[in-house]
Amino acid sequence: MKNKPSFTIIGAGKVGSALGILLKERGYTPAGVFSRTPLNAQKLAEKLQTKRYSQASEAAKVADIVFITTTDREIASTASMIALKGGCGPGQILIHTSGALASDVMQPAREHGAWAISVHPLQSFADVESAKTNLPGSCFALEGDEEAMGTARQLVDDLQGQYFTIKTEDKPLYHAAAVVASNYLVSLIHLSTSIYQSLGLSEKQSLDALFPLIQGTINNIAKSGPTTALTGPVVRGDGATVIKHMKALKDLDWRNQEAYRHLGLYTVGVAIESGRLSPKEGTALNNIFMEVEQHEQKGNHCRLPAYETGGQIHSHVNGLRLFNGYTG
Repeated sequence: MKNKPSFTIIGAGKVGSALGILLKERGYTPAGVFSRTPLNAQKLAEKLQTKRYSQASEAAKVADIVFITTTDREIASTASMIALKGGCGPGQILIHTSGALASDVMQPAREHGAWAISVHPLQSFADVESAKTNLPGSCFALEGDEEAMGTARQLVDDLQGQYFTIKTEDKPLYHAAAVVASNYLVSLIHLSTSIYQSLGLSEKQSLDALFPLIQGTINNIAKSGPTTALTGPVVRGDGATVIKHMKALKDLDWRNQEAYRHLGLYTVGVAIESGRLSPKEGTALNNIFMEVEQHEQKGNHCRLPAYETGGQIHSHVNGLRLFNGYTG
């Protein structure tokens, strides 16, 4: 792309601000900025050396590419308003960066001749500076009009990123996976540190103690993949240790035990997939995790089962199919 297109930023938050700054550095021409927070819009306009507009539609109509980087709940209404007020037309591309929403929320722009596409970075951003640092080199999911894909791919290339394309109907599954990998990872680390804090460590001490383990695990996953990187009592078939963990966690907080139980059930499937846990051993572990739930549902005192191996893989689950095709 010899002559890089002009762009407008609608929504001067973390992602919009970082994206605007990075694209300007890479030769794209800033055409305008609009934000519901005038101060944010003015700051970004000054950094980009461009005009701050008082109407989103006015900012949109002067650019080749319109980035809608508002909150998710505002994307559809913003795109609709831009279209209704004549802010977009044939040849223009509207891009939003939401992970949860597909490009079809910008349908009104399509009806006015513009193309619509979602370009979502698989990355988390605490602030503008971290967004500027983390965006380059990230992986992006592209979804939307084929006519806009070439421009979207070039944008990602210019950010030294990688990309893949997904279907519109697959956006919820795509985003669910990202939430598990990022948001729920934070929750898991919070769970681990809170358990250590119950032993008398401070929050910082807990994180300092656990972080090398967390980092080492991430490194192992990056090197070998999740099934090979799996270690611990489940992949060893060590039901006795699992029972001790469940009892200790129940005494601390039943919610901790529930989190451990559900993760354990999933981990049995991962362990079997790795080839290091037999289906027979997996059944025994699943029985431990499932029997706790059955006691809780009946309102009985939680008596964890004695650990033993044996039985058929379908013996105690009433045909329930779990975890990559395995039952237990």
